[in-house]
Amino acid sequence: MSKRVQIIVLVVVVAVIGIGSYLYLTRGRESTDDAQVDAHVTPIQAQVGGSVLKVSVIDNQQVAAGGELVLIDPHDYEIALARAQAQLADARAEAAIAQATGSITDTTATSNVSTAQGGLTSAESGISEAEHGIAVAKARLSAAQAHQRETEANAVKANRDVERLKGLLAKDEIAQQQYDATVASAAATAATVESAKAQVVEAEASIQAAESRLSQARAGREQAGAELRTAQTVPQQLAASKGHSESAQARLKLAEVAVSQAELNLQRARVTAPVAGIVSKKSVEPGQVIQAGQPLMTVIPLDQVWITANFKETQLRDVKIGQPVTVTVDAYGGREFKGKVDSIAAATGSRFSLLPPDNATGNFVKVVQRIPVKIVLEAGQDPDHLLRPGMSVTPTILTR
Repeated sequence: MSKRVQIIVLVVVVAVIGIGSYLYLTRGRESTDDAQVDAHVTPIQAQVGGSVLKVSVIDNQQVAAGGELVLIDPHDYEIALARAQAQLADARAEAAIAQATGSITDTTATSNVSTAQGGLTSAESGISEAEHGIAVAKARLSAAQAHQRETEANAVKANRDVERLKGLLAKDEIAQQQYDATVASAAATAATVESAKAQVVEAEASIQAAESRLSQARAGREQAGAELRTAQTVPQQLAASKGHSESAQARLKLAEVAVSQAELNLQRARVTAPVAGIVSKKSVEPGQVIQAGQPLMTVIPLDQVWITANFKETQLRDVKIGQPVTVTVDAYGGREFKGKVDSIAAATGSRFSLLPPDNATGNFVKVVQRIPVKIVLEAGQDPDHLLRPGMSVTPTILTR
């Protein structure tokens, strides 16, 4: 065998050994260099507008959660709050007056209705009494008239007896004593007639008085009925009073909401960090006039970073959640970090692109797709926060 052949054989053997060693060492491993560090990027925007009085941070500065970032001139918002508080006080006073007025109206209406009903009942009772009195007086009048007629008849008979006995006395046919007795009886009968006439007059007067009382009672009933009808119209006033009270309560709630909004706007004049992290992309300076919704900066919490690795779809056959991962960081000379597979995306990266591919256009070319895999790092490996979003890394998933 020539030397040249020996060299070729040796090269082939070394190549086979190398390929075999590589396949053995990479068996049960899936790796990609299409991966980078990710983190939450929290945009900071102005929630109210105004002139910037102070910017408390600089680019790449560490801030704590709740720390002040920007201070917007609060004077306009302090004035708005004072105005809202004054309007709230006025609304409270108006609501209290409306409530008190409604209570007084309700009490007065109830009292007026009760009084009117009592007056109507009293008038009805007076009418009944007056009608009874008229009936009694008419009965007494009838009795008095009958007695008058009886006494008048007796008086006529007594006068006739006197005339008859007077002639007999002149002839001395009767005693003077008998004649005097008859004259006295006629005089007594005449007095009885006058008494009967007086009783008739008295009975007629009683009827007139009873009729007068009846007229007064009926007039009282009409007045009481009118008062009751007037009192019964008060529910309309109560409804109006209730509506006014409800309107005052609604204005009170609006004033309370206005105060809450003014207080919130005043609080928002001081922009604070929602999370602890590093300030980046600061675009605000003192004296600048900003509008609500304007971006000011971002805050990135470096204690919550993870790896987004875009593996080929052909590499994910054996990849499962929870498998250990070794992450090599290019920026630190291949320094390794330990982690595990947290989740696998629900679609390929191309599906999330601005213009997803449409394979129904007739120019289909099969391309191996990549699917994002989220890898979380074990705690305590990066106390100095060396990993920054966007850094290139090479993760290797141990599938066996």
